[in-house]
Amino acid sequence: MTIVLSTPGLATADESTNGDTTYYISLGDSQASGYQPDVDKDTDVAYTDQLYAQLKQRTPGLEHIRLGCTAETTESMINGGKCDYPDAKSQLDAALKAMAQHQGKVAYVTLTVGANDILLNCVTPARTLDGACLTSKSQTMAKNLAQIAGALRQAGTDNTQIVGSTYQNPFLAAWLQGAAGQQAAKESAPLVRAANAGITQVYKSAGFKVADVAGAFSSDDFTTQVNVPGAGEVPANVAKICQLTWACLKQDPHPNAEGHKVIAGVFAAELAKNDAPGAGESPAPSESPTPGASDSPAPSESPTPGAGTGTGANTPAPNGDLAETGASSSTPVLAGAGLAVAAVGAAAVYFARKRRTGEES
Repeated sequence: MTIVLSTPGLATADESTNGDTTYYISLGDSQASGYQPDVDKDTDVAYTDQLYAQLKQRTPGLEHIRLGCTAETTESMINGGKCDYPDAKSQLDAALKAMAQHQGKVAYVTLTVGANDILLNCVTPARTLDGACLTSKSQTMAKNLAQIAGALRQAGTDNTQIVGSTYQNPFLAAWLQGAAGQQAAKESAPLVRAANAGITQVYKSAGFKVADVAGAFSSDDFTTQVNVPGAGEVPANVAKICQLTWACLKQDPHPNAEGHKVIAGVFAAELAKNDAPGAGESPAPSESPTPGASDSPAPSESPTPGAGTGTGANTPAPNGDLAETGASSSTPVLAGAGLAVAAVGAAAVYFARKRRTGEES
């Protein structure tokens, strides 16, 4: 049975009797919590749940402390305000308390956060990005992300594998809107690539592994042409965004179940590069579905990623159940395109946070 723990204070019956119990702690935004726009709530198709199922095969005593919070930003992850965590002020605080409580027993930590810093603040009514806001928020996001990463690394042990992820680029779905959309899709790619490079630097400077989700979604492949039902021949990166997210079907950037399967595979492959605590074989990465497969969702007429339809805050349930509601009621939750602006001032911020991390460690 999959046991999902929402707070660090909750222990399973097996923990008191089984000294082999170890833990996987998952943190992040709606990508970590599995929000799905078709049902307007968090679900257990999340990559975190799929990854846990794979890790459980090699580590039978592994338990999942599931802390992901839809609409989470780097600021709210540190200070709280989006989700309620009993006996903890924030998602980060809950994670650190869990790591302290289970010192030496936390085998894996995964993190996906940052997109909402931009999307919840810097999207204008015309769905353009406010330049001054982007500069300010991207710098703040980088500092917060470094603080989060540094705190998690310090709380872990040498045997704790911590993996942070890059983001896919759902704005590629604009390709289906014609010439203007194709130009916008092309222009988004180098921005997202630069942002993901900055995120990667933050994680690596803190000793994290990095799950290259952008690469798994072929985010930069405009050359390979793939047939997508209802759209015809499109670049591979567009095909994958249509197949693996809701961006083309419901104008929503969240990954669908197949997208989460791919993301789980990327994390599993990264974790398999080094042996981790526990017995058994390394988890095998899930195969990336072939773009243009017969079960690919057909694109809608207006594929630009837009605001999610979710209402209310995601509140992780004390008994381990999934939250009743998911997305923010206003701007898009998740998405690599919002992270594109993280490249603004990235170099200066990176060196500043690297010095700070060194001082704290």
